[in-house]
Amino acid sequence: MPPVSSFLRTAASYAWRLLVVGAVVYAVFALLGRFHEIAVALFLGLVVTALLTGPVRWLGRFLPRSLAVAACLVGGVVLLLGGLALVGEAVAGESTTLVREFREGLGSIEKWLERPPFRMDPGALSDIESRVGAFLSSHRSTLLSTALSGAGHLVQVLTVLALAVFSAVLFLHGGERQWSWFCAQLPAAARARTAVAGSAAWRTFTGYTHGIVLIAATNAVLVGLALYFLGVPLAVPLALLEFLAAFVPLVGSPVALAVAAVVALAAKGPLTAAVVVALIVVIGQIEGHLLHPLVMSWAVRLHPLVVAVSVVAGAIAAGVVGAVVAVPLVSVTWSVYTALRADRLGSAGVS
Repeated sequence: MPPVSSFLRTAASYAWRLLVVGAVVYAVFALLGRFHEIAVALFLGLVVTALLTGPVRWLGRFLPRSLAVAACLVGGVVLLLGGLALVGEAVAGESTTLVREFREGLGSIEKWLERPPFRMDPGALSDIESRVGAFLSSHRSTLLSTALSGAGHLVQVLTVLALAVFSAVLFLHGGERQWSWFCAQLPAAARARTAVAGSAAWRTFTGYTHGIVLIAATNAVLVGLALYFLGVPLAVPLALLEFLAAFVPLVGSPVALAVAAVVALAAKGPLTAAVVVALIVVIGQIEGHLLHPLVMSWAVRLHPLVVAVSVVAGAIAAGVVGAVVAVPLVSVTWSVYTALRADRLGSAGVS
């Protein structure tokens, strides 16, 4: 039997490692999808911890640790509720104007589509509107039961938020002690490498969280200012939508801006909508070539193809939760691998 070439040996060794990594990643996303409420709560708790660790440490110089944690959490909740109140006031204040502009905008869109090159039949949009109304009337009972079932979803959301806040309190108040206790329970040979992996994972997750929040806030401010000066209604809610959508890299921001373009098309016409589409391109270039390379240098910079594959794989495995968690999970995994490899090489060099 002829000897196996070194190339085949190397390819086989990498192949089974990739299979193992793929199986582990699939299992993680499957667990996220199966227990997504717990996963979302813990993820939100870690996000809050990453954002508030710095302020808690600063306040801890003047206040007891418990008071510092309470002050930061209460301040964060007040800021969040204030933002939601601002959005609600903006929606309520523009609702009447928005309905009128949408009715006028739909009429202008219909006339625009009737001209070349589209040549849509007159009344096509009205026919679609009547069909939608008939559908809503015929499925009123189903829609009502679906709306009533939303109360159960509200209870789930409140439970997830409560668990997230509880986790964040524990992490902020004694996360380092909890990690030290966990490492102390491991075999002595594994404690040092576990400490290295944990430090790399938390450093990467904190950097990613700070970076993505900064990118989302920058995008939201740019979108909000542009829509405000263009006279597009609901500029504040659309800016908030852009902020939330930015947490899904490469995909979320264009989707949010596409919603803004539809609103601009219905309310202000095709010219303003075209300007919003141009805004999508400009903000995408700023985010991809300036913000991501600058901000994400705090964490692990991944190739755009890796980011895209991670987002799609996470969405397939666990829906929206997987799409949001995928990139930080891959970043943390790669950071841990790099740190452990450097530690192993350093130990081999010393010995």
